[in-house]
Amino acid sequence: MAIVPAKGSPLDFTTFHNTINGELTSTSTTRHTINPANFKANPEVPVATHEDVDRAVKSARDAFKKWSKTTFAERRAALSAYADAIDANADAFAKTLTMEQGKPLNQASTEVGMASMCIRTMTEIEIKENVIEENDDRKIIQRFLPIGVAGAIVPWNFPVLLAIGKIVSAVYTGNTIIVKPSPFTPYCGLKLAELATQFFPQGVIQCLSGDDSLGPMLTEHPNIDKITFTGSITTGKRVMASCAKTLKSVTLELGGNDPAIVCDDVDIDAIIPQIGILSYLCSSQVCMMIKRLYVHEKIYDEFLEKLVAFTKTLKVGDGNEPDVFFGPIQNKMQFEKAKELFTSITTDNLKVVLGGSIEDS
Repeated sequence: MAIVPAKGSPLDFTTFHNTINGELTSTSTTRHTINPANFKANPEVPVATHEDVDRAVKSARDAFKKWSKTTFAERRAALSAYADAIDANADAFAKTLTMEQGKPLNQASTEVGMASMCIRTMTEIEIKENVIEENDDRKIIQRFLPIGVAGAIVPWNFPVLLAIGKIVSAVYTGNTIIVKPSPFTPYCGLKLAELATQFFPQGVIQCLSGDDSLGPMLTEHPNIDKITFTGSITTGKRVMASCAKTLKSVTLELGGNDPAIVCDDVDIDAIIPQIGILSYLCSSQVCMMIKRLYVHEKIYDEFLEKLVAFTKTLKVGDGNEPDVFFGPIQNKMQFEKAKELFTSITTDNLKVVLGGSIEDS
């Protein structure tokens, strides 16, 4: 099955559709999200049904029959062209990402750039056969074969990069994939699948937008072979339990609680910006952000003073404004969790070094 990548055409980022079997589709019921910076309504998106899921799964299974027989070189060529097209639409992707997720535009641009880089980097991996045993009696060869149809459940904090990480992992290894973006951030995911129709056979990369009912439709579907999920531990447990009903292969990337240990021989001035950024990037809505700091007592006071001073320089505001570092909390659910953290100041008798107030709109 020869793949001849197209050059690609610019996307229209004003309307948003599901991608099923290479076609843009909508549904009788639609919904929209809220721009977290200004509370304005974002465009309407489809709410996928069981019938939509069944059609997408059938298309993915049909496409798998041929796509799984392509070579790594053919897949690499298609993915490389896809990466080029993401770069060509990078500004529009970044603006849409800021609209739906809230992160500052420069951080959104970085995420989009990392997505295309992810494609190019991962497709450099050579997946070779391994000879496990060879003697006069037998030769045992280990081969890595495509699994089938994958379902990708993507979170709202990095909806472009994490969608692409799942897409390229599946497609490069000969699988087909159905992407389910978060209901909080469906827009870029829908456009990634729409863009993919220019470079891949119909059914190889699809995307369904929906509400909270869509996830279980995918995890319980008997003709989806693999689920990859990134999100919270609580939801991850539900995903694993749901996948167990059909003995699906499942990959869970769940929440972290990451510490940073600062020794007394560090260059404080050099590491303060690094620690500050890695504590607060994306308004700290990232599993890999620093959650706890352990600072050597010899440098504690100086370190604390300089970290507070650096944090005061980080601008808060709408992500489209110049030099903003802190955008809004992405959604009401996350906002309530942040408010709970503030209550621990009183209940745990904590000492506050940089005060502030909660604006509840």
